[in-house]
Amino acid sequence: MTIEKLTSSIYLGVDTGGTFTDFVLFDGICVRVHKVLSTPAAPEQAILQGIKELGLENKQFQLIHGSTVATNAVLEGKGVRTAYITNQGFADILQIGRQARRELYNLQPVPPEPLVDPADCYQLDTRLSAQGELLKPLTDAELSCLIKQLQNNTPQAIAINLLFSFLDDGQEKQIEAALPGDIYVSRSSKILAEYKEYERGMATVLNAYVGPLMQGYLQRLEQHAHADSIAVMQSAGGTIGAQQAGQHAVHLLLSGPAGGLKGAQFVAGLGGHKQLLTFDMGGTSTDVALIDDAIVLTSEGHIGDYPVAVPMVDMHTIGAGGGSIARVDAGGLLLVGPESAGADPGPACYGRGGQLPTVTDANLVLGRLRADAFLGGGMQLDLAAAQQAIKPLAEKIQLSIEQTAAGIVQVANEHMVRALQVMSVQRGADPREFTLVSFGGAGGLHVCALADALQMTSALVPVQAGVLSALGMLVAVPAREMSRTCTQLSMYANYHDLQASLDELKQQAITEMGDELAGQVPECLYSVDCRYQGQSFTLNIPWQTLDDIQQAFHQLHEQRYGHALNIAVELVTLRVSVRGKASRFELPECPSFLSNEQGRQGYVQLVGVDNDVPVFQRDLMGAGQQIIGPALIVETISTTYVASGWYCAVEQYGNLRLVKSIAED
Repeated sequence: MTIEKLTSSIYLGVDTGGTFTDFVLFDGICVRVHKVLSTPAAPEQAILQGIKELGLENKQFQLIHGSTVATNAVLEGKGVRTAYITNQGFADILQIGRQARRELYNLQPVPPEPLVDPADCYQLDTRLSAQGELLKPLTDAELSCLIKQLQNNTPQAIAINLLFSFLDDGQEKQIEAALPGDIYVSRSSKILAEYKEYERGMATVLNAYVGPLMQGYLQRLEQHAHADSIAVMQSAGGTIGAQQAGQHAVHLLLSGPAGGLKGAQFVAGLGGHKQLLTFDMGGTSTDVALIDDAIVLTSEGHIGDYPVAVPMVDMHTIGAGGGSIARVDAGGLLLVGPESAGADPGPACYGRGGQLPTVTDANLVLGRLRADAFLGGGMQLDLAAAQQAIKPLAEKIQLSIEQTAAGIVQVANEHMVRALQVMSVQRGADPREFTLVSFGGAGGLHVCALADALQMTSALVPVQAGVLSALGMLVAVPAREMSRTCTQLSMYANYHDLQASLDELKQQAITEMGDELAGQVPECLYSVDCRYQGQSFTLNIPWQTLDDIQQAFHQLHEQRYGHALNIAVELVTLRVSVRGKASRFELPECPSFLSNEQGRQGYVQLVGVDNDVPVFQRDLMGAGQQIIGPALIVETISTTYVASGWYCAVEQYGNLRLVKSIAED
């Protein structure tokens, strides 16, 4: 595929997944895509392998990267040893949390492992009031005692979280200045200048817990990749330079999935699709999100058991992917996931020593994956190994291998349907009003079944769907999300003082971004979190006059919860989003079709389908071409299964639009 020339620079988008590392290369003239198996123990090795195979070793290029290093370290409990510094009497705040119980009726629940060992929590006898007044200053003697304790215990990172530091950061800065210069320090007033000491503390600790790992990883990548510049995708959908990324590691926890949403929004938008229900099905997991014109952000996200209060894309993740392992429980019930075969050894059909049955093996047995067409023929799949892996399950549940494979796919689909309902039905959105957008290497095989289950009549498999997260890296722009809590009733608030605070946050973001803006005048969006006085949670309202903010809050509250109250509105947290301007990045139009048989490569037999099914090569299809299901559409990086009762139309830019046939309704 070609793209109108924009610049002589070469850009490489990279998404590191649990099974594959995806590459999208744009050289100013054309786009190339590539995949290599991930190397989880050292993710940069897969990236360096891809750079070599793409012929970039001795060329200048810019790398935009979606990293899983921070995410995996948190989920696997493999961060660095971190010390936590807080006020006297608050050392247990991280363990107490919100006292939410995962098992409501369990009288003796097992507490989760703390990120910070209680022995590494330090308390200082200093205090600010809720109005920011210094009640008890920090003495030099106490600070010296703290430094000696830290020197004796030698933590690898330090998190500082003092009460009300978002009102006055002077004491946190005083502590930071006294610490040794060679240790990683995470300060809450810099990481998240917001109220709620538990959430602020967790964000600060998470940043310290994975920050040194992220810094080390990016330094190794910079050293060996020899790129002109390296940027990393943040959880909110904007990029940050590698030099600063390590200091903002908590903002990278949804790095890869955010790239997928940016790619989906961009590519689907070319065809005029603005209301999207997306699912990104890779080898290890599936990420589900809803886009209603804009990507929705949340400050109430979680990674594992931990709250992450920094802005991130609002999505739901489940352990269902192509590599998800199927098994039978003690009661004879067929289960799929969340355990995954990953990249090593991978599904049994990869021929790398895997012996456990996975969703990928099931799709191969059903004929929906072509053994000789995987990765464009670059990787031969082993059908016999897949059948052998599924056979023990089939014997346990007394079904044929093919029936068991169909059951594995059906169970995986049910997991994904429930995840899609969480992001749509449970939030008051009717999925039938949206287009289901499928991407990730495995998504196209399941899209029709999921749409049927949700009674949706429209779906989309974007161009480059198998590497859409990597493509999203290329369309993302440098960005910062800044915030500051300033709780006050709107009726008494001073508009000009609040505007000055917003302008200060804006300038802070622009200064921090520096060369990332490359002389551009950034786009800035102001907003404020509001609530009724006495509430705990907030709704975000675009910045406007105070009267308009109140009215907009009443309307949004009624829309979201079904009622509005005659109660004073409280302004809680000011927010500023600063973004660079996107480069003009346009995919070319797809050549027009000559006939509806264009690109057909032959016929295959699929389990459960009476007649032979046509196979089409996606790269050879043309705009306007229509295919009636059942059919397989193969490409280098993914396969799309057009189920019976659906037809496929190729859109102007090469997206596959799937439409439910009226006769089947």
